Amino acid sequence: MDDAPPPALPRPTKTIALVGLMGVGKTSVGRRLAQTLGLPFRDADHEIEAAAGRSITEIFAERGEAEFRDGERRVIARLLDDEPHVLSTGGGAFVQAETRALINARAISIWLTADIEVLVRRVGRKSARPLLIGRDPAEVLTAMAQDRYPYYAQAHLTVDAGDNTHGATVAAIVDALNAHEQGSKP
Repeated sequence: MDDAPPPALPRPTKTIALVGLMGVGKTSVGRRLAQTLGLPFRDADHEIEAAAGRSITEIFAERGEAEFRDGERRVIARLLDDEPHVLSTGGGAFVQAETRALINARAISIWLTADIEVLVRRVGRKSARPLLIGRDPAEVLTAMAQDRYPYYAQAHLTVDAGDNTHGATVAAIVDALNAHEQGSKP
């Protein structure tokens, strides 16, 4: 453990969907958040790969982004029918209007943010990101931020993951969820 556990939160009655740019920690933080909250964890990208029987990189190459996004929406809709869990979404999922509407209607959406420099360092550790193949990660992420931030800003909550430990980010999410819960009570 890299820091103290976050304050207790009643078991959520809705899925908690993490949105944001690639490299922000949706999956790694999501796993730890699920453990903290006693909820199952689901990764939309892994579920898409399982449903398609191929990797996301292969889906992009064979079918294109539009068909990938359509399949992504269908998988996320199916996942949102499940019992409450923590859901890590792909970086482009929340940009799609229909997917964003599904998530915001049936889950608590949380936009995880971090500086571009932090994201560039993190995505450099993985080579299987289809939107970065053969491109400069800093340029791609900067352009994505400009395009996607207005959509991510439509999430219910925003939490700065920054260059924090996973534990610190989980604690910040739990704090934001507690504040959200308090604000939604009469």
